[in-house]
Amino acid sequence: MSQETPYIFDVTTADFDQAVIQNSYIKPVLVDFWAEWCAPCKVLMPLLQQIAEGYAGELILAKVDCDAEPDIVGRFGIRSLPTVVLFKDGQPVDGFAGAQPESAIRALLEPHVQMPPPAAADPLELAQALFSESRFGEAEQTLKGLLAEDNANPGALILFARCLAERGELDEAQQVLDAVSGDEHKAALAGAKAQLTFLRQAAALPDAADLKARLARDAGDDEAAYQLCIQQLSRQHYEAALDGLLQLFMRNRSYSEGLPHKTLLQVFELLGNDHPLVTSYRRKLFAALY
Repeated sequence: MSQETPYIFDVTTADFDQAVIQNSYIKPVLVDFWAEWCAPCKVLMPLLQQIAEGYAGELILAKVDCDAEPDIVGRFGIRSLPTVVLFKDGQPVDGFAGAQPESAIRALLEPHVQMPPPAAADPLELAQALFSESRFGEAEQTLKGLLAEDNANPGALILFARCLAERGELDEAQQVLDAVSGDEHKAALAGAKAQLTFLRQAAALPDAADLKARLARDAGDDEAAYQLCIQQLSRQHYEAALDGLLQLFMRNRSYSEGLPHKTLLQVFELLGNDHPLVTSYRRKLFAALY
């Protein structure tokens, strides 16, 4: 019944004070008093070991074979088996006698034992999540750490360029994108370049409020309609931009040599094929074309 790990082990009279009492000042120690002849003990011990493993070192499980260690049994007045006692800061603070369900054991431990911190998220996935929440500065810092270890990571470079672009460092973003090699991230690279294009275009256009005022005076002002879509794209208002581009395409598909259609395809690249807006507007564009 023995399973030895750095935080699951057998204890004897000789090492009890060090292994249990002294260790309990560092981490809570759960002591399982058991015996070979005790059937409930054999049911309980694997459950205690599983729980201790789940705490990943935040809880120590010490096992006392009561037949082999009568001095410890007498010291703590153990009267029935199994008995489980939780030690913290050198003192017994809780415990139970008899086999218990997992929920009851965890409820006993919860006030005394910290759960281990969650495993660190993949830095690139974390940065992508931050970027999607428009937390560009935090995403950029996360990517800097990743690129310090691997400065040729194409996925990280592309996202880093997008972060730079969002804070107006367009030339620097372009340099980063130019450093990306290989075809594995071809779609993401095309999307990032599209975003950079929209940001550059938007910087040279009237602001959104002026364009909306023009459209309020003349709903058929195709130039204002298209420029407003570019402004919306630069601010990541993708649904509004896609809707405006589609409406303009349906109203005047030859505008500026088919520019609304070309821009729709650029936005599809920017967002990626799995994006729900792309799925929806690709279908709408197909219906408008055919």
